[in-house]
Amino acid sequence: MFSWGENIGDGFGLVKSNGLVKAKTDCCLNVILTKSPIAHLSAGNKVVAFIRNNGKVSFACRMHEYKDGRRVTWKLKSVECREKILALSCGDAHVVLLSEEGRVFCLTSASNDPRPVGNLNQVIQVACGDQHSIALTQDGNVFTWGQNSSGQLGLGKGEPSTLSPQPVKSLSGIPLAQITAGGDHSFALTLSGAVFGWGKNSTGQLGLGDTIDRPAPAPVDCLNLKKTITVSCGVEHTAILTKGGLVFTFGSGRHGQLGHNSLRNELRPRLVAELWGAKVTQIACGRNHTLAFVGSFKKIYSFGRGEQGQLGNGVKMDQSVPLPVQLPQGRIDDQQIEQTFAGGNHSFALCSSAQESGKGLNDSNLGKVTQTLDGDIINRWISDCDSTSWKKIQKEITKTFSSASCLNGSFLDKSRDKHYQTSLKHSGLDLSFARLAFQKLAQKDKVLAEVEDVVQRILLPSLSKDPIGVEGLRVYLIIPELLRVLLKQHRIDIIGAFVFAILRLNPDKFQVLEGLWSTLPDTPFRTLVKTFHYVSAEYLRMMAEEVCDVKETFEGTVKVMERLYEVNCNRRIKIAASNFHINRANQMLQNMLNTIVYYDYLDLPEAFFYSCHRQSCIFNTEAKCIVYQLELNYSFAIHGHLAFWIPTIHVSRETALEDAFQHLRQSGHDFTMPLKVKFQAENGVDEGGVSLEFFRLLGRELLKMEPKTLEVYESGLAWFTTDDGGITDEFYLLGLLCGKALFSQCVLNLCFPLALFKKLLGLTTTLDDLKELSPTEARGLQDVLDEDEEVVEAMDVVFMYKGQELIPNGEKVPLTMVNRKKYVDLYVDMKLNKSVQSQFADFEKGFHKGFPIQAWRMFLPEELMTLLQGDDNYEWDKLRENAQYQGYRPTDDIIQNFWIVFMEFSEEQKKKFLTFLTGTDRLPRGRSLSKLQMQITCLGSTEADEYYPKAQTCSVTLCLPNYSSIDILREKLLHAITHCDAFGDF
Repeated sequence: MFSWGENIGDGFGLVKSNGLVKAKTDCCLNVILTKSPIAHLSAGNKVVAFIRNNGKVSFACRMHEYKDGRRVTWKLKSVECREKILALSCGDAHVVLLSEEGRVFCLTSASNDPRPVGNLNQVIQVACGDQHSIALTQDGNVFTWGQNSSGQLGLGKGEPSTLSPQPVKSLSGIPLAQITAGGDHSFALTLSGAVFGWGKNSTGQLGLGDTIDRPAPAPVDCLNLKKTITVSCGVEHTAILTKGGLVFTFGSGRHGQLGHNSLRNELRPRLVAELWGAKVTQIACGRNHTLAFVGSFKKIYSFGRGEQGQLGNGVKMDQSVPLPVQLPQGRIDDQQIEQTFAGGNHSFALCSSAQESGKGLNDSNLGKVTQTLDGDIINRWISDCDSTSWKKIQKEITKTFSSASCLNGSFLDKSRDKHYQTSLKHSGLDLSFARLAFQKLAQKDKVLAEVEDVVQRILLPSLSKDPIGVEGLRVYLIIPELLRVLLKQHRIDIIGAFVFAILRLNPDKFQVLEGLWSTLPDTPFRTLVKTFHYVSAEYLRMMAEEVCDVKETFEGTVKVMERLYEVNCNRRIKIAASNFHINRANQMLQNMLNTIVYYDYLDLPEAFFYSCHRQSCIFNTEAKCIVYQLELNYSFAIHGHLAFWIPTIHVSRETALEDAFQHLRQSGHDFTMPLKVKFQAENGVDEGGVSLEFFRLLGRELLKMEPKTLEVYESGLAWFTTDDGGITDEFYLLGLLCGKALFSQCVLNLCFPLALFKKLLGLTTTLDDLKELSPTEARGLQDVLDEDEEVVEAMDVVFMYKGQELIPNGEKVPLTMVNRKKYVDLYVDMKLNKSVQSQFADFEKGFHKGFPIQAWRMFLPEELMTLLQGDDNYEWDKLRENAQYQGYRPTDDIIQNFWIVFMEFSEEQKKKFLTFLTGTDRLPRGRSLSKLQMQITCLGSTEADEYYPKAQTCSVTLCLPNYSSIDILREKLLHAITHCDAFGDF
């Protein structure tokens, strides 16, 4: 062993004088030749402790400081301990010992007897600051005790110092690789390289960019993705080592201990540039100095305080750049440096001969990390579960599956170190490993049942609602793979506990989980959705059959489904919305619609519809339409509006739009009622058909009205005009009519693009929306994104849109490869949003006024568009299947001839017939041809061939004369549907 620094003259009493060799250099470095190798050591400010290779006995060397500043070394004393000691750590004047059995003992200057520390067991690591201590257990729990003057215990704000170990709750569930401590600050390092620091931060030693103390662990975000593998702390500085051999330091630079060729403090981790390319393999911090070992060169570099010779360079002065320790060349050639240590003002290097490299250290418990689950453990469980080992296996299952830390550290994606890339968008997991693991567990029902019991009874209720980092949320991605195998055996009891664990998460943490869901590969995301879909459907069945009271659990699963649905909408590759739909919901809602009579709606709680809106992801379009109808019926009932109470507006066919505007401008109009229409000089009663015809007429007039509110593009779609000269309240009235059409369940086919409905629902419009509205304009923007640099720069485009700046000074900002995506996004935003901002605001205000209930918000943009503009999915065969006859029989020649002629019609002629029959060629959603019951009645006349067919749109009735031949029927019917305005009878 090499040692250098304070009080090395007597070799700490480890050997007699003949075992102490003074190195032939000027660096005050000693070679200590012990009879039995040193396995481990640690140094504090006033104490140094060693463990022999056999681990049976530990030695402690205490130092005493007189008032005049002189230090003397006490005689080395043997410490007897009942258990074999595998590791230790020194504070300022105390030592914490870790036994092979995982128990912790403490040794102080006041006593030579190690005393047990609390009831700690299964501990795998210990660390000490000056006046505080930390322990890490096998299942990932962290305990701290000692002084808490600066929050170094990590227990939270205002917590006092304590002599008994206390759990650091905020690290619960985090799979840790290392704990360490400095003067009054502490660190924890995760298996994926995330770093958390807490305690004193007066010089920036926590690396958080400020000098504010932290009473609880805080993530050092700037070290994310750096692949940190080691953290070491001095009294007021910190060093970290990455897998690539880089060293970063931060905190106090007063003595040059940061190695940046300055004495300045660093508030954030800064790369030690002088060590760049050296591939450092170990680091160690003393009180105010730092060591870095480069294994390939057999060199130890040191920097920082040097007045006690702790830098090993022969000069007892501070040093702010890394320089090599002057190791005795004759000794180092045939030795392998196993580990470097620094503490207080001391430095050490443990060595072994080249032939026995690695054998000098008893490291069976050194560097142990949080226990994780792997294939070997599972194989042993399923192979031995029927033997006498079952009791032991049960304990192992309990230990593993009751610990979130164990699961969160399992199934890491270590291919190309991907687990080090853990971030808000990457979990660091390979869930295919988890899938295979749980499939193996399912081979033995006994093992699977035990796992299920532990997870449901212990793990899920104990999960933190505020996990500190992404790694603490991995369990929410892993458990669904367990649920997958359980659901195959129809075991769903565990789901409730999992759902409530998810819903307990604080909103910000739930948002992080959603971010992880959004980046899941397709297979695990489908597994997640299928799990909650299956269980939601089962709970709905139980509720319908009144098997048991699962309403609360059902609502919980649907809440999770709703969040998954929102995530799916934002995924790059989406799964079909049908994966969320529960067919049983349709049946229940339809039964409700069929059985509830008018006054029963008054007994419906308003929360029913709120619940339906929140749960809309489980409804397909048909189910949403049923909820929509139920809410309309409820609205009419709650306002006491029976059909014959609803006032009717009177309009002329020639001035329908003008008359409608005049009526809507009247302050006395009740917008809680649907619209009823009567055409002047016509006798028809509005039972739906007249309103359909009215809105069909409006659809044509609105596109031609003056002043113009809408422009029709090359696509045939209409959009708000940007020339709003002469416009007063027309945009508001346009929105009001669209809302009224929906509220009255009528079609107003203005051929709006999907962008309008996305805007109404608060969704973002994109280039794809502009492609639908204005293909040529959008094609030019797509070229901007697709062309190479030479072409883009030759376009001579600046950040302007029709004379308006897209950004400040946009006329001076040229289009480049770097900013072209920004240009396209701003252009689309200007076209579809900002340039029509006031127009859409008035339209939206009117729309909300015309449709006073919230049912429309359940629908997707595509569904809402179909609701307003009608369904063009024509099932012409269904029209014949559902037809009814009055005065005729289906077998009569006139009926047979009618259907022959109808089926001969072109698609456009069939649509004209539909307009003739119903008032529109686009049927309202929910009134598809499969549900339309056309009635064909005999138009009695002795000279039938002289008459044309007539239609009663309000009752969907075709009045058909009994023509003498199929040719006459064809001629008369074609004439009637071509000039349908003259043949309608309302």
